[in-house]
Amino acid sequence: MAGRTYKTEAVVLRSFRLGEADRVLHLYTLDRGRVGAVAKGVRKTKSRFGARLEPLSHVELMLHQGGGELQTVTGVQLLGSHHAAREDTYRLNAGLVGAEAMLRLFPEQEANERAFRALTRFLDLLDELEPNGGGATTDPLVLSFQLKLLWLSGYLPHVTSCGVETGLAGYSPRAGGAVCQNCADGALPLSHEGLLGIEGLLQRPLAEAGEADVTARGAREALGVITASYEYHGGFRLRTLSA
Repeated sequence: MAGRTYKTEAVVLRSFRLGEADRVLHLYTLDRGRVGAVAKGVRKTKSRFGARLEPLSHVELMLHQGGGELQTVTGVQLLGSHHAAREDTYRLNAGLVGAEAMLRLFPEQEANERAFRALTRFLDLLDELEPNGGGATTDPLVLSFQLKLLWLSGYLPHVTSCGVETGLAGYSPRAGGAVCQNCADGALPLSHEGLLGIEGLLQRPLAEAGEADVTARGAREALGVITASYEYHGGFRLRTLSA
């Protein structure tokens, strides 16, 4: 077989049917970043790969790189199934937001170990996530993960942009962060609660996201800042945030 085969850790972010029995996988790998691959025969009842390649699965893969854009899965070892996340609606919705954020913010075949480790940590925590009274899109863990991805991709929203730390009244992605009342024309409204929520989520590791002082209003405003950052810097919206 022409080409070469290599081994890497990966997370399955998304999958699509291909033909009668195959699937196309969108993967984020430890060694090469974003990779597209085909899992042949994976939808057959007797497939040895099937259950190991569900979205959100953390796996060790053998991938064959040929001459086409899509690589081929030739071997799979399951490292973390995250079955608990897929079987619970709240956790699944949270996980799909995180997976789409990875897809959109890190679209290149370029390794980013910190982003990969943040993703696998997020999935580990997702298995134990309990509803916090609001929707999954404003869960502190989901917000914290997206803020950390924005930081790792170079799009981190700063909580000060006007050279002041008090009197901040809005968020402007063009200015790169929070702005004062005088500069808030056209900016997203951002209250003191929202600022405190964003700061708390940024300062804590993912495992402590639930301990951040984030009110319902603060969570909504943090989500607005994240969404505005996606739109301004990346030119996209996450479908999972509007579903």
